[in-house]
Amino acid sequence: MPQLPDSFIWGASTAAYQIEGAAREDGKGDSIWDTFSRRPGAIRDGHTGDTACDHYHRFPEDVALMRGLGLDAYRFSISWPRILPTGSGAVNKAGLDFYDRLVDELLVAGITPTPTLFHWDLPQALEQENGWLNRDTAHRFAEYAAVTADRLADRVKRWITLNEPFVHMAYGYAFGLHAPGRALMLDALPVAHHQLLAHGLAVAELRGRGAEEVLIANNCTPVRVVGDTDEDRRAAAAYDTLHNRLFTDPLLLGRYPDLSGYGVSDPSWGGLVRDGDLAVISAPLDGLGLNYYNPTWIKAPETPDADLPFDLLEPEEPYLRTAFGWPVVPDGLTELLVGTRERYRDALPPLWITENGCSQSDALVDGTVDDRARIDYLRDHIDAVTQAVARGVDVRGYFTWSLLDNFEWAEGYHQRFGLVHVDFETQARTPKASYAWYRDRIAEHRRR
Repeated sequence: MPQLPDSFIWGASTAAYQIEGAAREDGKGDSIWDTFSRRPGAIRDGHTGDTACDHYHRFPEDVALMRGLGLDAYRFSISWPRILPTGSGAVNKAGLDFYDRLVDELLVAGITPTPTLFHWDLPQALEQENGWLNRDTAHRFAEYAAVTADRLADRVKRWITLNEPFVHMAYGYAFGLHAPGRALMLDALPVAHHQLLAHGLAVAELRGRGAEEVLIANNCTPVRVVGDTDEDRRAAAAYDTLHNRLFTDPLLLGRYPDLSGYGVSDPSWGGLVRDGDLAVISAPLDGLGLNYYNPTWIKAPETPDADLPFDLLEPEEPYLRTAFGWPVVPDGLTELLVGTRERYRDALPPLWITENGCSQSDALVDGTVDDRARIDYLRDHIDAVTQAVARGVDVRGYFTWSLLDNFEWAEGYHQRFGLVHVDFETQARTPKASYAWYRDRIAEHRRR
């Protein structure tokens, strides 16, 4: 039976706005999510991340939960406006002090801190200057990376620059479903380039300050064609280009894919992509993070004048569904890992699963949460990683999403992804059955 390598890293992931709370404490500035969550109707039931899981005050308790799991590593994000309240300029010492304490607590617990510098909480002051549509934001991000690494890189050796730049572009700037709530459709494409440029500029700053490993975490999806026409296949290729290749080809190949299907025929994107940008973006990586939740089913658009060159469909197969309604397709993760290796071959650095998990309708009954569906999900997806490793894919680690139930973006507190149940009124933490299962799975791997 295939096995994961002895050196395989086991982890869990969170994000600052989703767990920290303390939205207006100790000098923190507003992020776009602070602003967006106050917009009437933007978040289900008017929820905000003002308190979230109160991790800002309760992090020692949460690190103790991580130690109880036996985690090798913890992936968290750093709040840009907690470090630089206006996005640049004056540094907020109290914000750096918080992450300093968190890093030290993790190291004492024997857990490798793996921070992500940007998990969607752009300082609102930069959004007022046009956010990621403004090239200058990439340079402000590099300054933020430098400030943070100056404080932490003596102890933090593995860094992640951005989380899911596709989702941030699509949901935040194209469709308006996430902060900052813009609905620009294809006019959001500059957000892709500026995020990738920010990544490349940050890589240089991190390496110059002692970072030993630098990654990026991309949300990727296997694309499955619905239908058997050339138009359907072209539609699937167009979606793959937008979701997957737009954010990976420049990193690994130093070039953008063909975007003519989206009205971009000029390689410079009308002057947006400047000389030298792609060299910066394609600086060597020590790993590529993949966040996987499910495949995407695509068909040709029904009307020739559709806004996008594809239609998104629900699968016809009777898959199990998460509480979010997402299909549960473990073999899609094997498909993604093997397909990524086949696409990029020698250009591909080691892979990491930086997010994978599911929301379930968890109920606290007599002090326990029996989330068997999540156990099945985790087991099957870890098995899918194992199958990919058996087929020669270099996968270094697995971070489940998420350690804690948390603020789930536009869904507020209605979707629970955690291994640990959080009562959002009392902030009581209760490990679920999946917590015990994951702990035992990690221990079993180490006993081999």
